Amino acid sequence: MTTPSARWTFITNHGLVLSFIFHNPRSTAREIASHIGVTERTTHKIISDLEVEGYIERRREGRRNVYRVNPSLPLRHHTKQDVIVEELLEALTTKNPQEALAN
Repeated sequence: MTTPSARWTFITNHGLVLSFIFHNPRSTAREIASHIGVTERTTHKIISDLEVEGYIERRREGRRNVYRVNPSLPLRHHTKQDVIVEELLEALTTKNPQEALAN
C-alpha cells in the first residue's frame, strides 16, 4: 500500500501567474490569487518578480493595472534556456481535445 504524498504540481506558481496574466491581462491580483489558489500577497510578490526580470510589463489604466507578457524571453532554469516563454504559454493554453490530438 502506498502512502499519500505531499501535494505538488509540475508548473510553479510563477508559471501559473504568468500564464493567467497572458490570457487575462486586465485581471487584478485578487482574481489571479483566487484562480491560482495562493494568497494575494504571494501574487503581488510573484508579479513583482516577473516584472523585475522583464517577463511582464505593468501599466496603469485608470485604477487598474494592465499587464503585457514578453513572450521572447528564455525560461530561467539553466537546462531550459533554449525554450522561450511563448512556447511555455502555448503548451499551457487549453485546446479543444480534437485540436490537441491532431498535433
